[in-house]
This record gives sequence, C-alpha cells and structure tokens, in this order.
Amino acid sequence: MKVATILNNKKVINGWAFYDWANSAYFLVISTAIFPQYFLQNTPDKIWFFGMNISDSAFYSMIVSISYLIIAGTSPILSGIADFGGKKLSFLRMFTIVGSIACMALALFDDAGSMWIGIFAFMIATIGCAGGLVFYDSFLPEIATEDQYDTVSAKGYTYGYIGSVLLLVFILSMVLNPSLYGISNELLPIQIGFVLVGMWWISFSQITFKRMPRSDKEVKMKPGVLGDGFRELKKAYQKLKTQDNIKRYLYAFFFYFSGVQTVIYLATAFASKTLGFETAELIAIILILQLVAIPGAYLFAYVAKLRGNKLSINIMLIIWALICFAAFLLETKTTFYIVAAFVGLVLGGIQSMSRSTYSKLLDENEDDLTCYFSFYDVLYKLSVVFGTGLFALLEILTDNMRYSVLGLSVLFVIGLVIFSGVEMKHSSEKLSTQ
Repeated sequence: MKVATILNNKKVINGWAFYDWANSAYFLVISTAIFPQYFLQNTPDKIWFFGMNISDSAFYSMIVSISYLIIAGTSPILSGIADFGGKKLSFLRMFTIVGSIACMALALFDDAGSMWIGIFAFMIATIGCAGGLVFYDSFLPEIATEDQYDTVSAKGYTYGYIGSVLLLVFILSMVLNPSLYGISNELLPIQIGFVLVGMWWISFSQITFKRMPRSDKEVKMKPGVLGDGFRELKKAYQKLKTQDNIKRYLYAFFFYFSGVQTVIYLATAFASKTLGFETAELIAIILILQLVAIPGAYLFAYVAKLRGNKLSINIMLIIWALICFAAFLLETKTTFYIVAAFVGLVLGGIQSMSRSTYSKLLDENEDDLTCYFSFYDVLYKLSVVFGTGLFALLEILTDNMRYSVLGLSVLFVIGLVIFSGVEMKHSSEKLSTQ
C-alpha cells in the first residue's frame, strides 16, 4: 500500500526531474564526450581478445555492445520489478549507488595496465545508469495525470540537458586551463571529471529519493514478479504478429536507430582516431552538437506539424545517411565540425519523432500501451548492440573505421526504405508530435 500522493504536485515533479539532471551527466560527459577518446589514449593500438588481435576502437565498440546486451537481457526483469511499486525506489537507489561508484572508479584507469579496471567500471556504470532509468520512468504515472505526461517528461529532458552541459563546460575548463586549478598532470582533469560525474549523479539523485512516493510498509514481492516483464514482451509479440504496419515501423526503427545510437557512442572515437582530435576539441564538438540539437528538434517537429511525421522522419534519415557518407570521405577537422553540426540538427528530432510516431501508430491499442512500449524499449537497447557490434565487425574486417561509418549509412538507407512503406493515419498526423 502506498502513501497517498497528490498528482501534478510541483515539488514532487521537480524532484523527479532532478534525477534526469543527476544521471544525464553520465550519458553526455562519460559515454559520449570523454571516455571513448580517453580509452583510446590509454590502451594499446591492438588488443588481444578471444584469440583475435583487434584494434582498441573495435574493442571499445564491443564493450558498448556487451553492456547493452546485458541491459537488454535484464530489462524485462527490471520492468517486472518496477511494476511492483513497493520496491522501485529501493532499486532506483541501488542502481544509482552502484553506477555512480563505478563511474568514480574510472579514475583508477590511467594506462594499459589498469585497462580492465576501466572496462569493468564503464560496463557497470553503463548498466547502472540504463537500468535505473527503468524505475525512474515507472514513477511518471504515480506523480502526474495522463494529460501532463508530455509536459513532465519534457521537464526531465530539459533538466538533464542543462545539468549535463553545465558539468561538461566545467570539465572542459579544467582540460583547457589545468594550471588555473593547480593541475600539472594532463590526465588528472579527466580523472577528476570521472569523479565529479559520479558525485554529481549520486548527490542530486538524493533530491529525487527524498520526494518520490514510497510504500508505507514493507511489501513482499510476488513469486512471479521477475517474469512479468517477459510476459509483457510475449504479449506484445503475439499482438504485433498480426499488425503488419506496426511491425514494418519497428523493423525500420531498429535499423535506423542502430545507426543513430552508434553515432552517439562512437563519433568521438572516430574523430580521435581518424583525424587526431584532442579531448578539449571533442568536448567542444559535443557542446556544439547539444546546442544545435534543441532547435533541430523544434524544426522537425514543425515539419511534422505541417506535412506529417512520415515526411519529417524521411528527411532526417536522408540527412543521417549523407552524414555518414560525408564522414567516410572527410579529411580535415573543419569539415568534421560541419558534419557534427548536422548531426546535432537531426539528433534531437529523430529521437523525439520516433517515439511520438510509434505512439500514433498505437492509437487503437490504448489498453496495451505498457506491453507495446516494453517491446519498444528492449528493441531500442538491442539496436545499440547491433549497431555498435556491426561497427566493430567492419573495423575488424577492414582495419579502417571509415568503412564502419560507411556501413552505418547503409543502416539508415535500409531504415528509410522500410519506413517508406509505413502507413500513417491522416487524423493521427495532425496530432501534436510531442
């Protein structure tokens, strides 16, 4: 039994949004901006792994793949637990503590001798961050009425963007001006950054822990709760078998989102290895990308409002494919900055538009939204596994990251071709794209 919660309470909603402020720093600062290039700097060019001598960048791609394979495999179990409300706050706290400590432990990785410490810390932190989001998201129906879901979700996204960018700017200042902080060791600003992200994550999440609704007594979990998530997936799969239009969209989503997520995780590694970008330059690129992403999201939402979601997504997929082809050809840092700006232009739009389009295709299935979105969530995680795995495989086969990027353009083309066959209802297309 839960303590009564006043829905749409401003203090509670702000507390919920602060978790996005807390953990988004990990995804932006560690996963995207800093760790990929730091890993390449502090590992051998070739790494012996399961009988293969592969490049450090291909090995890093495999680490991301393995991490998300674990997340995808455990996500249904976590969803089942999250549906059992009495324990979700405890699990959110547990994933936060484990993930943030693992993030801080990245500071112990500073050369090839401590490489495996860095690898395991990164994997555990990534699993902690993504796993915690299952419980974080599940609080939304408990703190807001359905008509406020979009607004509250947007607030969380906004908090996450502002918080992560603020911390990233501070870390960039340390990297660019270490003497200003009394630092002489060139690795130390990044190592301090790892610790700061972990502390930021665990500290600001306390606001969320304090304000979220909780049970008024201990609740014992039901025997079948661990299998609830898998039953939801099976339920969704059985329903999707007869709905060709939604299946077609999910096939398209899987292919093109594999490309999107791989770009997010490996763009900085590509820039570092092929064009010699330094850490400070890479952080600057990420900041440019973030600043362009917001107006880009509004731009393609406006296109969707005028001409529909389908045209908006088609345009973005064409741009994504051209971005990857351009990255395959580019030779200078200046052109990479231009390509990065275009990535920002379509990054926010493709993420928000994909979920809203899926929602519109489910208009006639409102009673089963939970199982449909559980399926969507697992498919999203598997797309990361597929995309980063393909990126690693192509680099292993060609010994050239440029061909891996070219391979991503094929994913966008496949997604575009499949998505072109998706039928959008005219009435749905006129709805808000939130």
